Amino acid sequence: MRTRHNDSPANEADLDRLIAEIIAGAHGDDEQLRAFHLAIQRGVELPCDAFVIGEPVSVIGFDYDCNPRRGLTVRCRRGDGSEHVVAASEVMPAQQARGADFLAAYRKWLGIGSSPERVAVPTRRKRQHKVTSTDLDLSHPIELVVLSVKNTAARCRPVGSDRVITLRATRLWDIVPGEIALVKPSKQWSYAGHPYLSGDIETRRIDVAALGLVPLKLEAQGAWIPEEHYWGEEGEPIEEWAKTIIAHGPRPAFEMEQILPGFDIDDFDSDPIGESNDLKDAGDSAAAYKLLMELCEADLRCLDAHAHLGNMSFEYRAEDAIRHYEVGIRIGELSLAPDFDGLLPWGHIDNRPFLRCMHGYGLCLWRLSRFEEAARVFDRMLWLNPADNQGVRFLIDEVRSKSVWEDRRDER
Repeated sequence: MRTRHNDSPANEADLDRLIAEIIAGAHGDDEQLRAFHLAIQRGVELPCDAFVIGEPVSVIGFDYDCNPRRGLTVRCRRGDGSEHVVAASEVMPAQQARGADFLAAYRKWLGIGSSPERVAVPTRRKRQHKVTSTDLDLSHPIELVVLSVKNTAARCRPVGSDRVITLRATRLWDIVPGEIALVKPSKQWSYAGHPYLSGDIETRRIDVAALGLVPLKLEAQGAWIPEEHYWGEEGEPIEEWAKTIIAHGPRPAFEMEQILPGFDIDDFDSDPIGESNDLKDAGDSAAAYKLLMELCEADLRCLDAHAHLGNMSFEYRAEDAIRHYEVGIRIGELSLAPDFDGLLPWGHIDNRPFLRCMHGYGLCLWRLSRFEEAARVFDRMLWLNPADNQGVRFLIDEVRSKSVWEDRRDER
């Protein structure tokens, strides 16, 4: 029996194999529950950060009282120190917790799905586990994942952890959500129950693989047939960029999962991106910016938040905007295999945040005179979305000819 399981989220096939491994040789519910109890005790590292109906708790033990109807139970400790016993099926380990797939396998064995539905979709203000006084070693520089940035502070979490801390440091204007900041710490303290860290930001980098994010899902949407696509009126010449796409033939189309914390599918007025745009249009850019930062803090996979933060910076400073866009692109690319050859059509609306990040990124590269990189981004956009709803086909010749960026807003 394995004592530590892969930290990556398991798919259904992986869970089936894990279940078969755990209950091999066990007969009846009682024996199989005993087997699960033993496997979870060995596989889940305690104490373990987790959530019960969205409430952050620390898991301190797993029990089985030989009552198959009751099943496995969990002993949890809340932030106030109180301890409670809940059904193991109600516990969702934090994303970075080791052995989370053992509990997912247990829920699947029960026939209730691999994750508790009530905590599947985060809200913009989800409560989170907090960094404790023993979590950080202040004698060395600390790597922090940036979740959101305000004027005087940034919400962060240590790399490899889901626990959050507020950073007060110099150069806060120089980091964006999704980056990893290397901080030389000076002091750690707590105020009103919230942990704080002060220090100097020494370096920053984009390293999405180190963020520990679950890749966005891709849902197949059938085959895209070039012959069925509109390429212009009959008799009109086919543009050069389109000829390669047509010659390649049919390809699969996909829709990328869109993460939008706080969105209520039954209430379209709850759309936080639309709310942010309305605030900006009304002249309250500070409130719009704050709302977008809240989305990033709730879930860094909210690509539309990265795209709109980039949009807010674009007209003032392309060097800042490009980093917002790039973080969004790199997070989206976690879902795409290195040899991904499919389409992400604009017509499938959940693809739009990723395509918006690509568009903004390409424009920033052009504006910064990084012409070859910009051309590659625009070529890829045409390959992913031949309908070219964003109009990069009208720009790509200028980019290839290395024409200097001009602000065309007054011409539109």
